[in-house]
Amino acid sequence: QQHDEAACKVDFWLRNLTALAQELAALNIPLLVREAPLWQDAPAVIASLCHELQISAVQVNAEYGIHEERRDAAVASALAAQGVSFHRHTDSLLFTPGSLRTRQGGYFKVFSQFRKSAWAQLETGVPPMLPSPRPQSPLLQDGQPLASDPLPTAVAGFATPPASLQALWPAGERAAQQRLQTFATQRLVSYQEQRDFPALDGTSSLSPYLAAGVLSIRQCLHAALQENAGEISSGKPGVVCWISELLWREFYRHVLVGFPHVSRHRAFKLETEALPWRDAPEDLAAWQQGRTGFPLVDAAMRQLLATGWMHNRLRMVVAMFLTKNLLIDWRHGEKWFMQQLIDGDLAANNGGWQWSASTGTDAVPYFRLFNPISQSEKFDPDGRFLHQWLPELRHLRGKGLHNPGPNPLGGLFGIADYPAPIVDLAASRERALAAFKALD
Repeated sequence: QQHDEAACKVDFWLRNLTALAQELAALNIPLLVREAPLWQDAPAVIASLCHELQISAVQVNAEYGIHEERRDAAVASALAAQGVSFHRHTDSLLFTPGSLRTRQGGYFKVFSQFRKSAWAQLETGVPPMLPSPRPQSPLLQDGQPLASDPLPTAVAGFATPPASLQALWPAGERAAQQRLQTFATQRLVSYQEQRDFPALDGTSSLSPYLAAGVLSIRQCLHAALQENAGEISSGKPGVVCWISELLWREFYRHVLVGFPHVSRHRAFKLETEALPWRDAPEDLAAWQQGRTGFPLVDAAMRQLLATGWMHNRLRMVVAMFLTKNLLIDWRHGEKWFMQQLIDGDLAANNGGWQWSASTGTDAVPYFRLFNPISQSEKFDPDGRFLHQWLPELRHLRGKGLHNPGPNPLGGLFGIADYPAPIVDLAASRERALAAFKALD
């Protein structure tokens, strides 16, 4: 709740925990559940468990962000006081943050330089995948096998999403592996050509499984290398492109650690904190609900509400529209995305929003604005995506579909309930340029 996690994401966690419990049971590993209502409660809760079960060592996968890192440090300190060792492992990344550095010894601020360094490291050796453990002897407590705890089926404050959304994201490692293999063997080779077209099934749709830890970044990399004869930075363009996208995810995690102020809702470029963002709650609400009058923006936002996910090209389009055309603070968009996304990830979400808003590391130049109409014409030329999510525009074709205009024909074609554009693109572009230029 403190991190604005989406209800569909919490539900995804719970469904995956059920699948995990079954896999662990086959290995005689009980799954225990303890509650720590606040971050600061975790050390006492874990220390109590270690005392209860006479545990001598705790192994954890590292998480990144100020709250997570402070929690782990506090847990380590509490356990050390009672003689329990604490070990953190690099799990969700290929490289431990801080292991890739600039020549000056700092964290990278430019992705292309980070990628070059990552490529060089991977050329010397790809991080290995570890096999699943073998079944162990049952753990005993008071002479009886230690049983798993009942798993929660819901979390207070988070509504259960509709079955239609759950069906889009089946839980469990088997489902994740099947999705990875299908993508790697059937669509990866054409990824570069198809990834920008939202009506096509051209992306991996693996981000929820990566965000939840159901699938590992190493599994993704090994699957890609298998399709590319082991090559990292050359070979099939589609594979190289996807590996690059995986490294963008890696890059933003390193930025989160190297520049912790981005965890505190601060702009990476601190000078952009002076931008005169508009307080426009009605415009923000129209954007959130997909009622801006710009079909591609609205279709994308409705896809988010219905599926808990949004195509990556469209994430950039709607983010630029909010931050540039509406001149609304990127933090409102970042928060709304986290509250809706099943693949919500602090580092990637923050990095993507600050990239689009031109406030972040290696961000798009402030004078570059995606035009939602031209983006629609280019990446959804036949309107398949728009027709799917905007049924009120189903009778329109061509330019009339991509840009219904300020007077949507009075409902003649069934679009009386579609709103007029809430902003003039040309005027709003000039307003944004002037706001950024004033920072110089």
